[in-house]
Amino acid sequence: MIKKDLQKYFLHGKHRRISKWMHYFPVYETFFRSYRDRPIKLLEYGIGHGGSLQMWKWYFHRKSQIVGVDIKERCKQLEEDRIHIRIGDQGLKETHDKIHEEFGPFDIIIDDGGHHMHEQIVTFECMFPRLKDGGLYIVEDLHTSYSDKHGGGLDKPDTFVEYSKKWIDELHGWHKRFNENLAPSYITENLAGLHYYDSIVVLEKRKREKPVTQRIGPDSF
Repeated sequence: MIKKDLQKYFLHGKHRRISKWMHYFPVYETFFRSYRDRPIKLLEYGIGHGGSLQMWKWYFHRKSQIVGVDIKERCKQLEEDRIHIRIGDQGLKETHDKIHEEFGPFDIIIDDGGHHMHEQIVTFECMFPRLKDGGLYIVEDLHTSYSDKHGGGLDKPDTFVEYSKKWIDELHGWHKRFNENLAPSYITENLAGLHYYDSIVVLEKRKREKPVTQRIGPDSF
């Protein structure tokens, strides 16, 4: 099977305009390769000129379903075979409800949409619980959490970056014996891995059981 290289396709492939930070591509390759050879459902918020939807169509299995969501009506004309486009405001719960009812659940969700704080938070709260077990949830352009224009600011409590920091505590929710303020939550039970990079975070969703530790082998002392 021919190895598909997303960065080479981005640089040299025949596609509509794509806007991505170059350091995203190694992240994509790391997490997407295990999904490439089987039919999946992928959802991307933020369509732009439609090139990234074409890139996912090219990269993933030919029977995969690619769905794009954007607030701009003009994006609807960018639909093509295996690429479905819906118009909606990702800051509204109703938009996510409709997308899930029509296409969900998804294997991969990418939030590359409006990048405003309330949009990212509403989208996550609506769609992460609906993501398939074993799926990936990716939020891009996290640097907008530091942008006044997007409702952000350094150390501002209601930015997406600050909102996401609580996941680290929730990931450790079962370790209450070390701190009584810890407690298991939905995130504790369904987040298997959390990976931060410059401007992008990847969440691995997988049902988890309470962790156990074992001691095997004879004592040395």
